[in-house]
Amino acid sequence: MKKLIYTLPLAVLLMGSCVSSKKYKNALGEVEDLKGALQKCKEAVADCQASKDEVVLEYKTKINDLTNTSTNKDTKIRSLEEQVEYLKKNNDNLLMRLSDMSVVSKAGAESIKKSLEAMNEKDKYIKDLTSSMARKDSTNLALVMNLKRSLGDVNTDDVNIEVKKGVVYISLSDKMLFKSGSAVINEKAGSVLEKIAKVVNDHKDLDILVEGHTDDVPMNTDCIADNWDLSAKRATSVVRMLQKKYNVDPARMTAGGRSEYSPKTSNATADGKKVNRRTEIVILPKLDQFFKLASEPLK
Repeated sequence: MKKLIYTLPLAVLLMGSCVSSKKYKNALGEVEDLKGALQKCKEAVADCQASKDEVVLEYKTKINDLTNTSTNKDTKIRSLEEQVEYLKKNNDNLLMRLSDMSVVSKAGAESIKKSLEAMNEKDKYIKDLTSSMARKDSTNLALVMNLKRSLGDVNTDDVNIEVKKGVVYISLSDKMLFKSGSAVINEKAGSVLEKIAKVVNDHKDLDILVEGHTDDVPMNTDCIADNWDLSAKRATSVVRMLQKKYNVDPARMTAGGRSEYSPKTSNATADGKKVNRRTEIVILPKLDQFFKLASEPLK
C-alpha cells in the first residue's frame, strides 16, 4: 500500500512532463514552417525586384537611345541654320562686289543673284523638312508609348508594336482576330481594337492604313475565293469595326489586302506561317501633306 502511494506522484509528474514535451515539439514545427514561409517570401521579393530592375533598365536604355537620336538631329538642325545665316550675311556683300566688277555683265550678275536666291530657298526647304521629320519622330514616340501602355495587358504573341521606315506598325495575330479561314472578327478582339481606336482618335492629324496578310497555304471556299480575297476582307472588317463601333473617321482610313506576298518570315515552318498570318495597322502622316512637301519644286 505504501509502495502504491509513493509511485502515484511520480507517475503524475511524468505525465505532465510528456505533455510539455509534445507542445514544445509542435511549437518547434510551427517555427520551422514560419521560417520556410519567410524564406519563400524573401525569394518572391527578390524575384520581383529583379523583374523591376530589368524593366527599369530596358526603359532607361530606350530613353537614352531616343535622347541620343534627338541630340543628333538638333545638332544637324543647328548646323543647317548656321549655314543659312552665313549665306544671308554674305549674299548682299557678294552682290555689291559683283556690281563693281567690270568683267561681269549685268545679265551675268543677275544670273548669279538668282542662283544665290535658289540656294536660300533650298536651305529653307531643308530646314522645313528637317523640322517636319523631328515633329514626326516625336509623334511616333508618343504613339508607341501610349499604345504599349494601353495594350500592356495583351499577350505579346498577339500584338506587336514597332517603328519601321519612320511610321508606327501595330501587328495583330490572326488567331486573336479571326477564326481560321474567316473574316469575321472575334468578340474578344473588340477590346484590343477599342484601345487602339482611343489612341488614334487622340491623333486626328494621322492616317491609318490597315493591311491583311496571309501565309502561302491556298484558300478557296464558298465565301473566300483565295488569299487575296481573305486578306482584303479581313482588312475591311477591321476598318469597318473601327469606324462603326469605335468612331474612327473613315476618311482617315485605307483597307488593303497583301495576300501572301509580304511575309515577315519564311513560310517553310508552322511557326513561320503563324507569324505571317497577321493584320497590320499602320499609322501614317497625312499622305496629301507628305506628298505636297516632298514634291514641292526647289525654286
